[in-house]
Amino acid sequence: MAIASRFLAVALIVFLVLIVGGVALQIFLSRRKSKWLGLILPLLTFLYALALTLNVTSTDGAFPWGALLAAFLLGNIPTLVLLAIYWAVREKFRVRDQIDKMNIDDL
Repeated sequence: MAIASRFLAVALIVFLVLIVGGVALQIFLSRRKSKWLGLILPLLTFLYALALTLNVTSTDGAFPWGALLAAFLLGNIPTLVLLAIYWAVREKFRVRDQIDKMNIDDL
């Protein structure tokens, strides 16, 4: 019992470190000058969601629309989170560019 609880604790810590590292990497990539670097992780998670939907199989002969839709929507939750981080970070760039344009116009 003690081994299982230790394994669970270690697995949870590793999972949390991976999530925090992924978010930090997304913020780092979104702050780069090129806007395409920040879209790498959302693209990878979207492709993973597509792979999830390709793994849905029917068990009784009918096409599993509900399972297909659920796999696609639930698989795209990380994509939406990463895109929200991307848009929030890039908004600062857009505001800064507008302020620079206003300052140039004032001269």
